[in-house]
Amino acid sequence: MTALQAEELTIGYGDKVIQRALNFRLQAGEMVCMLGPNGCGKSTLLRTLAELQPALSGRVRFATSDESIATRLALVLTERLSIDNTTVHDVVAMGRHPYTSFLGTLTKEDERIISDSLEQVGYQLSIVNCQLFNDLSDGEKQRVLIAKALAQQTPLILLDEPTAHLDLPNRILVLRLLRRLAHEEKKTVLISTHELDLALQLSDRILLMAPHEGGIQLDTAENLIRTDAFTQAFSMDIFHPLADER
Repeated sequence: MTALQAEELTIGYGDKVIQRALNFRLQAGEMVCMLGPNGCGKSTLLRTLAELQPALSGRVRFATSDESIATRLALVLTERLSIDNTTVHDVVAMGRHPYTSFLGTLTKEDERIISDSLEQVGYQLSIVNCQLFNDLSDGEKQRVLIAKALAQQTPLILLDEPTAHLDLPNRILVLRLLRRLAHEEKKTVLISTHELDLALQLSDRILLMAPHEGGIQLDTAENLIRTDAFTQAFSMDIFHPLADER
């Protein structure tokens, strides 16, 4: 089932085009890792899909007909967040805001969803409920932000460099968690990342973006390697970095 479809989508800022006429489909229940050199437009594409900035042309179709983008997708950005005097519970509860009343009152069902979301990322609400978000390590914060996205209960989750500030064990933990959520919860997970080795091993498909309006390819890692697509996108043999040394 197609969860999101981009049709002739051109992205950029004002008069500056970064990528032109992109066409691709994301399926329910898959984790897609978006790879490409710096400046090729990965973050711009995520922000455009999340309607944080307008597309220059083209359109994005969602499987759901909900009017609110907040019920269609959840977005986890890469910034190191510092939220003063806010508990883990309150951070995850922010994911319920699209569904709460004007006063933001949480129901018993909201509280159940918050607890379940924390459990899915390996936390017990009774243990972390009153813990301050700022007291957590970077890896722990990232898991809480993923729980917040889960609490939003959207079919699509977009993440911009979710492993950027993490050590290797936590990078593996986060990507394995996201893969499990995609497969078990039938969510569509799109991740912008520079973790080439982990992306090749853990993603269902790779969305490979070339620089300078070079477009994208969406395929399995095996097919992209076979067709030498990575060398073309990165303008070097990234699998044999010393190949051109003399």
